[in-house]
Amino acid sequence: MAGQVDVLRELDRLRVEIEALRASRKRLVVAADGDRRSIERDLHDGVHQLFVALAVNLQLLRQAVASDPEAAGRLVEEMVRDVQRGLDETVLLAQRIYPPMLEAGGLAALLRSAAVDAGVPASVEVAAGPDHPPEVDMTVYLSWLATLARASPETRVTISVREGQDTLAFEVIGPAAGSDGDLGRVRDRVEALGGQLTIRSERDGRTCASGSLPLS
Repeated sequence: MAGQVDVLRELDRLRVEIEALRASRKRLVVAADGDRRSIERDLHDGVHQLFVALAVNLQLLRQAVASDPEAAGRLVEEMVRDVQRGLDETVLLAQRIYPPMLEAGGLAALLRSAAVDAGVPASVEVAAGPDHPPEVDMTVYLSWLATLARASPETRVTISVREGQDTLAFEVIGPAAGSDGDLGRVRDRVEALGGQLTIRSERDGRTCASGSLPLS
């Protein structure tokens, strides 16, 4: 009788774990679709609008070249600025989709670069080698981006990464955040890779996300 009870308990535990896994996978799919929508909006509202402005200015430039050289010069200067903005926004979008530094094992440089681009004071400490699976480094990078997105030039954020025998551990501290949102999606990704992520509130009101990811 006791054996049957143990079996039933084990079956119940397995059912709960399976349902949790299904829910986690669904959240990952929903999060991926959300990321795609966000990138589409940024492309439409950013780079696309810059190209529209360039097309309009080219038409005006064609008309002004002969009749109003001074106005033509101002249009050229404006177009140069628009082109530079378009290049900058394209680089940022590419970094969000998949930063090329990950392939070169440049996690520390990538984390520092992201903080500079966000204009946020940051402390980055990486005590780990360069040879990690790309999906592991990408997960650490996404947790950093989620924290930088909540920060401002007046707030300081920190990240530390250290390598164990079979795991890569990281800790990110920044402005207050709930367990949902970007950090919640990061936790789903961490768990899908067989790791763990804990999100907790510090005494000073900031949020600390600490996680570990298997390297094999």
